[in-house]
Amino acid sequence: MTTTDSPVRSADVTRRRAASRALYALLSAHAISQTGNVITAFAIPFYVLATGGSGVEVGLAAFAATAPVIVGGVFGGVVVDRIGGRRAAIVADIVSGVTVLAIPALALTVGLPFWALLALVFTSGVLDTPGQIARRVMLPELTEAAHVRLERSVGLLDGSERLSKLIGASVAGALVALLGPMAALVTNAAAFFISAAITRLMVPATTVRMAAVGDTDAAARRSYWRELRDGFRFVVRDPLMRLIVGMVLITNLLDAARSASLMPLYANAELGGAGALAVIVAVMGGCALMGNIAFGFIAHRMPRRVTFALCFLVAGGPSSAVFALGAPFPVLVAAAGVSGLAAGALNPILGAVQLERVPAPMRGRVFGLLNAGTWAGVPLGALLGGIAADGLGLFASFGIVAIVYTVVTTTPLTGGAWRLMERRPNEQAAL
Repeated sequence: MTTTDSPVRSADVTRRRAASRALYALLSAHAISQTGNVITAFAIPFYVLATGGSGVEVGLAAFAATAPVIVGGVFGGVVVDRIGGRRAAIVADIVSGVTVLAIPALALTVGLPFWALLALVFTSGVLDTPGQIARRVMLPELTEAAHVRLERSVGLLDGSERLSKLIGASVAGALVALLGPMAALVTNAAAFFISAAITRLMVPATTVRMAAVGDTDAAARRSYWRELRDGFRFVVRDPLMRLIVGMVLITNLLDAARSASLMPLYANAELGGAGALAVIVAVMGGCALMGNIAFGFIAHRMPRRVTFALCFLVAGGPSSAVFALGAPFPVLVAAAGVSGLAAGALNPILGAVQLERVPAPMRGRVFGLLNAGTWAGVPLGALLGGIAADGLGLFASFGIVAIVYTVVTTTPLTGGAWRLMERRPNEQAAL
């Protein structure tokens, strides 16, 4: 027996399936692109060490790799709003692939002085943040069309980043150990090109246009600098955004000191090299992925602020303290696993809050400024990590990171504007 509304339901199902395919293609491209970034972050320090570099030079290389996040975040967000997420993501991946491929090409032919390595690492990272922002900007409308909860889709996006750490660290560790860091960078370039191809072929332009919010003709008539100023004004005037930027800026600085400088140096000095570090990073990434998946099913029932603070506390302090105490390798791995599980809840909460509070036509520039603000301490953290390792020693440096991390991550429990993280009453009623 047929009904008059069956064609309507059939069309709705078809649209939902198309949106779902586009959503999962977007998530796949994001994971592959992020895998390339993980390989870069892993391979560069070991290349510097292999050529006789010091802890300070490792920190300088990490600085060059992370400073472009700030530049791209500040100035790339408006471009994403203007040209659309799909085009921005494709261009970002292609440019990153070409520039990172130049590193092994020069190193294996005419030679690669340290200053040239820094310049290429910086150049290869300039469009990484706009590419990440572009894929995030496309997420809400694809999520709505696919009938998926926002927190779950944000969790999936974050989960794809966690998966990239798991895959990227494992691949990079194996390549660095067996073939050297240059082979890892060639693989990195290939990852960027594959991500661009997936976005071009599997995320249809007609679907992504749902995410191209705002009047593009009106936007074209407005000043680039005025749009950038409007985004900056929004971030400064929103009390919750100010708190988030301040807190995550500090924790990212500490994370950068730990992951970009202290952990590679510790692995080289205490654990026998890149293979051990790859295991730690992979376990943390894998457990964070599991945390993402598990949290996605219960996120809409959890209080955001308290969950965020407690998980952040567990994710940062203990995993640094075990390094400060010189714990055995199995303990380091176990601590990394617990840290990863707790970290799985963080970005889904932050991402959902930001997508709810930021007006759709301003997502690109506001997300870019938020990224720039929260990452502003990363280049300095990476550099300070190398300096602290040479000046204070590895164990003392990890101890300082653990103490500061613990103090900072408890601040959301004090209340105030942090209470704005919770859902509005109408959103609670819809759950």
